[in-house]
Amino acid sequence: MDDLAATKPAYQTFSYKKPENLRRGKGIVELAKSSIIRGRVQIVSEGGENNLHSHRGMDGFWMVLGGKVKFYGPGDVLIGEFGKHEGILIPAGAEYWFESSGEETLEILQMAGFDKNVKLERVDAAPLKLEPGSVQVDVITKEV
Repeated sequence: MDDLAATKPAYQTFSYKKPENLRRGKGIVELAKSSIIRGRVQIVSEGGENNLHSHRGMDGFWMVLGGKVKFYGPGDVLIGEFGKHEGILIPAGAEYWFESSGEETLEILQMAGFDKNVKLERVDAAPLKLEPGSVQVDVITKEV
């Protein structure tokens, strides 16, 4: 019985509510995560992603919950502009950056899937625009 309890998966439930005390700029609410997937909501009141970059070992799924977003590729080429319930899947290794593009605060769901056979790392293709510690991260997961 103890062996079964030790291998029992831990369910994670979550709910999302935009933080009221968010600093200006960008914040991240982590909803849930495991060793192969992670769900977050990024809240952007101004600007957006800090620079052109890619991720090794991670595919990214993005869906707008509120506001509007523009995603760009190398050379600042517009990949697409997305509104509520629209989004994009960015495969591992593809370079991108994004910015809030509407009057309303951007709330965007980010799901990330991880390849356990590839070292997970962020690869910057342009200089950072935000200080690494300037993003507010709120963790709201709970295990059942």
